[in-house]
Amino acid sequence: MASSVDLDLYPRDDPGAATAAVAGIGEDSDFHRAFDCYADAVSPLLPVLPDGWQDRLVPVHFASGVTAWFLELHDAAVSKYARGEDRDRQWASAGLAAGLLDPDLLETRLWAALMEPDERQRAMAAFRADVAELRPPPD
Repeated sequence: MASSVDLDLYPRDDPGAATAAVAGIGEDSDFHRAFDCYADAVSPLLPVLPDGWQDRLVPVHFASGVTAWFLELHDAAVSKYARGEDRDRQWASAGLAAGLLDPDLLETRLWAALMEPDERQRAMAAFRADVAELRPPPD
């Protein structure tokens, strides 16, 4: 999970400022070269998230007085399974393997997310395959 280098950024109080906010910390910036990660501006309409995700945002307070709000891990995993890119699935499966994601809670949240039927089928198939890889086959 820690190998992900792009951090999605959405200025909650000023959505229009997203592009300007990442100008100095985006891909190929000095920040990216120095810290090997970068910010990517996103729209709040972009990710697929389960109901109630806003109530589970996790605040991180920085010494500068800035507070960043991060998706709760299970909510982030829902979005990653819905998007379905290889890097997203690697992130989620690493969380399952490390015990940071609870399979039962993640499955519940996957069902609680608004998705098209084919999107849900693909996301659930990927999730179930990842969980099956973690469980030893029955004797």
